[in-house]
Amino acid sequence: MILHEGLPVLKTPAELYYHDSRSALLPRALAPLEAWNLLMERPHPLLKAAFRVRDAISARFGVKRIGGFSGEPRTQVAVGDHLDFFLVEHLDPRMLVLTERDRHLDVMICLSVEGRRLTITSSVVTHNAFGRAYMLPVGPAHRLIVGGMLRRLKRRLEAEAGG
Repeated sequence: MILHEGLPVLKTPAELYYHDSRSALLPRALAPLEAWNLLMERPHPLLKAAFRVRDAISARFGVKRIGGFSGEPRTQVAVGDHLDFFLVEHLDPRMLVLTERDRHLDVMICLSVEGRRLTITSSVVTHNAFGRAYMLPVGPAHRLIVGGMLRRLKRRLEAEAGG
């Protein structure tokens, strides 16, 4: 794990196959785990379908099925715990870093908070042709899904605040 613009990524940007960072200014500050819980409680509608397709195709290439996100909130986690299929690699009051690594690719997701700004940074390193082929549809879809999740979270928090 290295830092790029103050946020952890798997490798330098030049060595990454995929790198994306999306932010939203929210109505109130959230802790990283609270943000994760709220995002996963009501994930983007396309996410469930995307995971079904992912598992159906990937299983044919020996990749374990991950099934998607459970939506079950966690009140606390520690380094080494899992949030669904992600390993918690780092947690502090400002940042939650999650990874999933297999023989085809490594994925790192970082939820970081600075005041009311929530940023989700994703980085991927591919190891072989299957990993690269996998990322061809996943990269663009990931950008749309994360952007949608941040917009939905912002609208939800605005509604809860009465604004």
